[in-house]
Amino acid sequence: MATQKNITGRFGSVAAGMLLAARQRRLDRARLHERRLRLEELAIRREALRHQQRMHWALLNRALDDPSLAEVIDTYDKSIPARKRRQFFYANAWYTHLYHCHRAGLLDREELYRTLREFFQSPVFREYWDASEHMRASLNEASEEARLGRMIDGLVHDLDEADTDEWWVVGTPPTD
Repeated sequence: MATQKNITGRFGSVAAGMLLAARQRRLDRARLHERRLRLEELAIRREALRHQQRMHWALLNRALDDPSLAEVIDTYDKSIPARKRRQFFYANAWYTHLYHCHRAGLLDREELYRTLREFFQSPVFREYWDASEHMRASLNEASEEARLGRMIDGLVHDLDEADTDEWWVVGTPPTD
């Protein structure tokens, strides 16, 4: 009897071990499947962002080429000369490009900050930023774009208050 119990116990242990291993394989496959789905979703989102940026540029390019089309999206103060408003459209294209580079993970917040610090050396880019304040005011305060806008407002303030010509050291870039 003792031998029979021992054999049954061993088979029971082996069977339990096999069941446990099979369950673990199923869980591993399910986790792997979920990970693959998340990566596929991320790839789709990134492709959508790339497509959106291409469409933004194509539409903006048409507006730059045809002033009558630019009137459709021109929400700047009409007292600003048309030439300056067209420069603002171009500055917006650059800002949007950098914003999408950040969202796509090509620029982290620190790199975006450093790049924009250089862009703000251009008086036209600064004027664009000031003239587009009303557009940023309409953003959802919790959105990534609004948070970046506030970060950039802080950068502009730091640049304005700096008592140095060494603009490349002004402000404290955020760390991700």
